[in-house]
Amino acid sequence: MTPLSPPPAPVRLPHERPLRVGPVSWLLRLRSAVIALVLLAAVALTTALSMRIGDIPMTLAEVVQAITDDGPDHFVVMELRLPRALTGALVGAALALAGAITQAIARNPLASPDILGVTSGASVAVVAAIVAAGSAHGGPSGALAQLGIPLLAVAGGLAGALIVYLLAWRRGLDGYRLVLVGIGVTAVFTNVKYWLLTLGDVNDSSRAMVWISGSLNGRGWEHVHPTALALAVLVPPALLGTRSLGALRFGDDTVTGLGVRTNLARGLMILAAVLLAAVATASAGPIAFVALAAPQIALRLAGVAQPPLLVSALAGAFLTSAADLVARTLFSPVELPVGVITAVLGAPYLIYLLVRARREARS
Repeated sequence: MTPLSPPPAPVRLPHERPLRVGPVSWLLRLRSAVIALVLLAAVALTTALSMRIGDIPMTLAEVVQAITDDGPDHFVVMELRLPRALTGALVGAALALAGAITQAIARNPLASPDILGVTSGASVAVVAAIVAAGSAHGGPSGALAQLGIPLLAVAGGLAGALIVYLLAWRRGLDGYRLVLVGIGVTAVFTNVKYWLLTLGDVNDSSRAMVWISGSLNGRGWEHVHPTALALAVLVPPALLGTRSLGALRFGDDTVTGLGVRTNLARGLMILAAVLLAAVATASAGPIAFVALAAPQIALRLAGVAQPPLLVSALAGAFLTSAADLVARTLFSPVELPVGVITAVLGAPYLIYLLVRARREARS
């Protein structure tokens, strides 16, 4: 009797290596790892430049000395420049990670947390608070509104996402239906936001407009800590859910046949994306196009089938840090909101994606 031959070994590409940590295993793609290291170095470089540039120019040696000593430059570096740079990098990473999850679920490169109602819901909540409280006049209600803006932004973002989710639910959650409902709800929220701006005092409306455009000016450690905490809590489960995201792109019927509970997997990943986008929006306002562009840039750099989460997060951190550096120096001493720079850079990229999608649809 002829002995049975052993089963063939799983096929792996030369640039892939298996990794196992306890019961969890995944394939490490060397190209993605190299790209991640390059992006991490780029983020470190832009952060170092942010430490040097400002009203008081410094060398890198002076920056290091200011960090370690209690000299006159210690306050400038540790309380003004470093928190702003860290907030920008963390916010960019959170937005990009949320965008990568959204695009993978919707199977659409034009999807972003904006269509989930997060940024528009947060904007409506914050504008309503600023206009109603009269924060420009410095009264008690204005101080309360200033302290509560991050919490209001998170609450508004979660409420907006919940509305989109409930309206899009029809015996399950379809990615295309989610996009269409999200676009409609975002349009409604946008009109409500601008209507609220017309009701407020000129000074209050101006302050609200600065927040709406997305700004890192005046960001401190109180903005760094919640964003870092959100990333620390949400990134590990998001990375563990990468396998489910990869399966979802084959369609619900196929994924269900593989034993994946599609609605549960999709709902948990959407919840992670909503929380990341809400916390990022609360820290810096609705910074445009980072969540849209960073995952697609990471996709092309890594050469994979769907946006890689870790590379997307690092790409978003670099884009936001670099945009903030440009916003601080382009018209110095006048500082632009970082959202203006990302919008200027992101609008042509959005047009490119639209043209590319149209060509693919024709072919």
